[in-house]
Amino acid sequence: MNDNPTQSVAPDMSVAQVVVPCSDLDASLAFFVDRLGFRLDMIMPADAPRVAEVSGHGLSLRLDASDDAPIPGTPISLRLLCESARWQRLGTHALHGPDGVRVEWIDRDAPIALPDGTQAFVISRAAEVGAWSDGRAGMHYRDLIPDRLGGRFIASHIRIPDGGPVPDYVHHHRIRFQMIYCKAGWVRVVYEDQGPPFVMHAGDCVLQPPGIRHRVLEASDGHEVIEIGCPAVHETLRDHAMELPTAQVRPGRLFGSQRFVRHVAANADWKSAHDARWKFRDTGIADATNGLVSVRVLRTMDDSSAQRTKPNPTTHNGEFLFLFVLDGVPRLTSRALGTHDLNPGDACVIPAGADYALAANAACQILEIALPAAAAER
Repeated sequence: MNDNPTQSVAPDMSVAQVVVPCSDLDASLAFFVDRLGFRLDMIMPADAPRVAEVSGHGLSLRLDASDDAPIPGTPISLRLLCESARWQRLGTHALHGPDGVRVEWIDRDAPIALPDGTQAFVISRAAEVGAWSDGRAGMHYRDLIPDRLGGRFIASHIRIPDGGPVPDYVHHHRIRFQMIYCKAGWVRVVYEDQGPPFVMHAGDCVLQPPGIRHRVLEASDGHEVIEIGCPAVHETLRDHAMELPTAQVRPGRLFGSQRFVRHVAANADWKSAHDARWKFRDTGIADATNGLVSVRVLRTMDDSSAQRTKPNPTTHNGEFLFLFVLDGVPRLTSRALGTHDLNPGDACVIPAGADYALAANAACQILEIALPAAAAER
């Protein structure tokens, strides 16, 4: 018996994946998928794809056009996807073969890598020129947090300019948190174990818990959503086997300890906020995530006398507080951050510890996302 496990023991791999560095991901996808018949299994990030996984002909390829990709023409790498217990018997994560070939064992079920992140004051203006880019499935993306707060969060304004069927497929995401808020128009979607397809209208919201399979089916002209996710860069994995809708309906099912939420704005109740000038409707996402995150819509009180109340500055000590202006022109005031008038479509991130107050002289609505949920309780 050979006592060196790195020479004699091979884990029982399910997939061997070849890393193929490429300079143009779209061209590589067209070659492998359209010409050679490979199928797309994963693509990321959704707003500006740089990495994709395809399979076919007995192969799994990872097409990598990211900044960290090997230089085209250099020796290839093999990523062997398996359970961690299998490669641990080898006593190593990686080996180098002849001609520089690198073999790396990857635990597909490893915990999500969550960057430490940073706190920063960010304002993204809707009027900025050149803010839109092409993303997955023909959608247009506007990055609302360009520096991604150290890679911890992504916020995207997504639009589908031409209505009709959406060239989407059944897929899921490896994420800590993700939500979708319908800003304009309507979209028909379907989710695993949540019944038949349904339509989201402006003001509606869903929580997409980790791993839930879903698909976008159809959208109206000019459909727009706001999507928030953590971490910023996460995998979108295609599921070739599952058909939606599923036969079973399990609305209380947990996906990664979270429960799917469909919030319908037309059925929502408005409650008074701690700040007398505002009221809010809660989406139920705080309960569904066990307090991980709160998603609320703030609206100015109808009582004009409430708007004459002096703004009461507050702070938060959470990891994330994001605001997106849906309607109106609110004013953000802060000793630390200055005074800023926000317009419809503008987005803002408030760093922890900074004082701030929101006020509006006319009707105004703001989408607010806070992690943890307690950071929104003011």
